[in-house]
Amino acid sequence: MTPPSTSQTTWTQGALLELDITRLSNSGDGIGRWDSRVVFVPDTVPGDRVLVRLVRVKPTFAHGKVHQMVQPSGDRIRPACIVADKCGGCQWQAVQYSVQLQAKQEQVVDALKRIGGFAHPRVKAIMPSEPLGYRNKATYPLGLSANGQLQAGYYQKSSHRLVNLNQCPVQDESLNPVLAGVKQDLQSQGWSVYQEKSHQGMLRHLGLRIGRRTGEQLLTLVTTTWDVPGLEDQAQIWMQRYPQLVGVGVNLNRDRTNAIFGSESRCIAGRAYLVDSLAGVEFQIGSTTFFQVNTEQAEALVEVILAGLNLQGYERVLDAYCGIGTLTLPLARRVQHAVGIEVHPDSIAQAIQNAQRNGIENVEFYVGRVEAWLPQWVAEGGDRPDIVVLDPPRKGCDLAVLEALKTVAPSQIAYMSCNPTTLARDLKILCENETYRLIEVQPADFFPQTPHVECVAFLKK
Repeated sequence: MTPPSTSQTTWTQGALLELDITRLSNSGDGIGRWDSRVVFVPDTVPGDRVLVRLVRVKPTFAHGKVHQMVQPSGDRIRPACIVADKCGGCQWQAVQYSVQLQAKQEQVVDALKRIGGFAHPRVKAIMPSEPLGYRNKATYPLGLSANGQLQAGYYQKSSHRLVNLNQCPVQDESLNPVLAGVKQDLQSQGWSVYQEKSHQGMLRHLGLRIGRRTGEQLLTLVTTTWDVPGLEDQAQIWMQRYPQLVGVGVNLNRDRTNAIFGSESRCIAGRAYLVDSLAGVEFQIGSTTFFQVNTEQAEALVEVILAGLNLQGYERVLDAYCGIGTLTLPLARRVQHAVGIEVHPDSIAQAIQNAQRNGIENVEFYVGRVEAWLPQWVAEGGDRPDIVVLDPPRKGCDLAVLEALKTVAPSQIAYMSCNPTTLARDLKILCENETYRLIEVQPADFFPQTPHVECVAFLKK
């Protein structure tokens, strides 16, 4: 096929353009340019030359899809997963890992310059990860094929069609036989599978979790009812068959929702948590507990934070958004006193248990919203922290949190983020009027084969 010449092409939906893909966007798409306009093309690699059909067109940019591969990039590789072209779990399995790292490094630098307004931010070289087999947790939607076979996998890109899996190359390989075997047992039991349209059926999701340091595993079924006939007996069979399995649980989710987990869980065999360690601290991790999915990278970044803060042992540290104490407890071992704040009571209960488990006594945990709790605590005579550590969700910090930090004025802030865009926005606010100075940013690849990137920024007053 001979592509139309540029002069014959119109910037309209359905038009065909031949483009060179030059970089990767923070959403994972390849980027090409046509007549100074930007075209986002999924499933492409920098260096690809492709014939693209435009599917959504705006005045200065468009989204397209590959119509024909004219010349593949030298950085295009064979995916490790046989369904990588269908599954929506990973976007970059066809991209050479060194190119993935470069794209993430650029993503962080670009956000700091364009959104944060930092002309020359000091961004250290990204910390690479093992590119496969790194995930310590997987939660699979369950469904039925056209012929009634139970399926577990991830949704196809931009759809609710399930891509059936018996193994996944990015999850810990020890979980693969559990996934394949449990699927067969669920099929044999004949339990009904939840259907979104009718809001009928019992089984919704299968959750698997592993302690990377200990090898302990948890299995969780998300169901619409507690009454799944014979499940307790089947759970005992799983416990005997899989020696590393320490617990089987049920999570109840009756709602019409895209949320995976409901608010109630029960343990039906073994125990409700696995034990794993990070940065020398043991943690109890339940089926719905938030814990970084890449244990090794999380541990490495914790060590970066401990070193970057240059702790002397006399500091008072506040860990906002502390979760189960993943960062609070390693910090507490290096400082005079540590405080953790978290809005979820269950997480605080687990954080207290984890402190007791490790014999760490110079730490306190509180339930509360940072923006309300922090100024009130200081006003009521609580110790003003020397250091504040932030690890907010993807949306970043509320403005009230940033204003509260300016009022409390710790001498150092370490801001851990999974979203460079909101990180850059918040750093700009913190550094307004030279309140704080951005010292450096350390990116780390927590999620190989995807466009997501984690980083920690260090600020001084």
